[in-house]
Amino acid sequence: MKRMAYNVESVFIIGAGAIGKALAVFLKLAGRKVVLVRGSVDEAGSQIERLRVEAAGDTLREASIEVATLNEFSTLNGLVVLATKSYGNQRLSDLLRDKIGDSPLVLLQNGLGVERPFLERGFPQVYRAILFVTSQCLSEDTVRFRPVAVSPIGVEKGEVTALSAIVRQLNTPDFGFKSEENIQPIIWQKAIVNCVFNSVCPLLEADNGLFHRNEAALELARRIIAECTAVARAKGIMIGPDEVEESLLRISRSSDGQLISTLQDIRSRRPVEIDTLNFEIVRIARSLGLDNRVRETGLLGELTGLKAKLVLEMPNQTTRL
Repeated sequence: MKRMAYNVESVFIIGAGAIGKALAVFLKLAGRKVVLVRGSVDEAGSQIERLRVEAAGDTLREASIEVATLNEFSTLNGLVVLATKSYGNQRLSDLLRDKIGDSPLVLLQNGLGVERPFLERGFPQVYRAILFVTSQCLSEDTVRFRPVAVSPIGVEKGEVTALSAIVRQLNTPDFGFKSEENIQPIIWQKAIVNCVFNSVCPLLEADNGLFHRNEAALELARRIIAECTAVARAKGIMIGPDEVEESLLRISRSSDGQLISTLQDIRSRRPVEIDTLNFEIVRIARSLGLDNRVRETGLLGELTGLKAKLVLEMPNQTTRL
């Protein structure tokens, strides 16, 4: 029997963090039917929450959003958007497989290989969005959101013809999306940029503007970029250091004062998203016999992971080393 086609009017955003909340508000204000779904399964009961977004130009956007938990749904008949941390993907692929049916899944996550658990579990439609935005929680109901550029979405598994409909469903004036047929070079470029931001900024306790303000930090970023682009080219992804540095500086300037998500996570005593960034680059380099080409990338990843682990083991009143 043919399964029912997904409901193109509904968007389920899994992940009630800074990105998920901002996207939910913008979609609701654009007239879309949206539900913000917490990834937990041990809580029940949906509720309406008033969420606020400090957008570009300090404009305040706010909307009343339905917030639910994953165990409230036997099926997710609509566009499913994953805005959680990638370290939870294996668990979520198990939880979502029987709920999602033929609905498309769009991953709003950093890193390389984040789609692997869903492809291995046979999800019918998997798409990757590369986010060129920054978002930071200011309180439980308020986030600060800054766009850098329109975020591209590409196909990991599914029909290219369905991509334009997905983009139309997600695109809003405040949070822009566009179709991208060749998404892999962009995935790699953004992953390399995040290898820099998500390790250097947490280790130095610095905001994203560090690299356009400080020449020594930028020089360190250049060395990481050189290591990672060498691995990318060995994998057949033809991106150069200059274009990656340009992207890094564009993000640094446009999010001056914003904290990268890994630093936010460390300060909030949450696990960090480093396995699909620095550690995945090192894993790929090792598979290609290029272990000696990614020493600084690997070291910064190890130090970031260690810092996060030490903070988690500290007394509750202590959040910094």
